[in-house]
Amino acid sequence: MLQKLHELKEKALQALEMVSDSDELDGWRVGHLGRKSELNSILRNVGQLIPEERPAVGRLANQVKLALEVAYDDKAEALKRQELERALREQRSDVTLPGRPVSVGRLHLSTQTLREIYAIFGAMGFQVYESPDVETDELNFGLLNMPPHHPARDMWDTFWISDEVLLRTHTSPGQIRVMRERYPEPIRVILPGKCYRYEQITARSEHQFYQVEGLAVGHAITMTDLIGTLSEFARRFYGPDRRIRIRGSYFPFTEPSIEADMDCILCGGEGCRVCRYSGWLEVCGAGMVHPVVLRNGGYDPDEWSGFAFGFGVERPAMVKYSIDDIRLFYGNDLRFLRQF
Repeated sequence: MLQKLHELKEKALQALEMVSDSDELDGWRVGHLGRKSELNSILRNVGQLIPEERPAVGRLANQVKLALEVAYDDKAEALKRQELERALREQRSDVTLPGRPVSVGRLHLSTQTLREIYAIFGAMGFQVYESPDVETDELNFGLLNMPPHHPARDMWDTFWISDEVLLRTHTSPGQIRVMRERYPEPIRVILPGKCYRYEQITARSEHQFYQVEGLAVGHAITMTDLIGTLSEFARRFYGPDRRIRIRGSYFPFTEPSIEADMDCILCGGEGCRVCRYSGWLEVCGAGMVHPVVLRNGGYDPDEWSGFAFGFGVERPAMVKYSIDDIRLFYGNDLRFLRQF
């Protein structure tokens, strides 16, 4: 049997040298390495040999198979090179012609909008502070003046990872992190990042979206400072003629709380479908940092004060570029993304 394997190997290698094209090579593979080949027949029947012969025959049969597979791969590579050279000679391709240009990528619209926001607030003295997407219940709710069973928690449908860990529903947990990190220094930061809420996906809402939180903590900071900051942002982002309207509101982590509206950029305040014929578009929620939140961050509310605001990133871009469906941001449609 051992002699037969040596002869089979030599015969197969000699036949391989005579192969001149890919069709013949495929026939050689089927005949010498295929399921019905003599070599595979020997491998299948090793178990029927007497025990003394099995180890040597099995070892040599596998060595022969490996040698033939290596020889096959080398021959296949050589034939590919020959066929390529033949094609180049026969087709007379002009290899000096310029190749097809590689398409240039671009930043996603959300990233472009974020960078524009960074630049605006950077010019106003704000730093960018990043915090984790995965937060604890305490940081996401408890330390922001929303203890367990607080009704304000119903405002956020939450993705829970465990009883105490969740995907953050807003970037506000970063307020506690930055205050505890930088106390007793004054703070002026924006906190950008992804937020996650278990919500129905519609033309106006997504289950994941970007948000930018703003926080300023110092001495004698007032509501006037907040309104001035929001007004300046609106003028720089949407245009110099934009006007801001302030309404009272409620958020558990600010007191007093407000919402800022901007005159509709699409209809100029005349009223349209986008602004629901009110002439105004909601820009963000904001307010003075609640004393409980200041204290949880390490700052004495009798000595320190501050303001906070938060707004999405996709919706301002929708207003600015007249986009009517938020799902386009994450639909991976290049026809949409290449417009920006």
